[in-house]
Amino acid sequence: MKEHEEFQAVSQFFKILSDPTRLKILMFLKEGERNVSAISDTLAMEQSAVSHQLKLLRDNRLVKARRDGKAMLYSLDDQHVLDVLEQTFRHVLHQ
Repeated sequence: MKEHEEFQAVSQFFKILSDPTRLKILMFLKEGERNVSAISDTLAMEQSAVSHQLKLLRDNRLVKARRDGKAMLYSLDDQHVLDVLEQTFRHVLHQ
């Protein structure tokens, strides 16, 4: 990947993280796999709105999905996502 493309990819990553709703979804998923219903109930949001956010998160490789019967279960894509979130929260909360 060329340097310019790397900067673009990192910038896109932080743009996706800049939305509070997406951050809440990611932090909820750190506890493990969840379906859209569980996420929407926890965040008090419509399932369609949660699905839209999950699509953006999937498209940007922050979450992954797997089918379990009729349900889709979502989880963090990998440990790096959690590492970035935890480090960011530590930095922001550090006094």
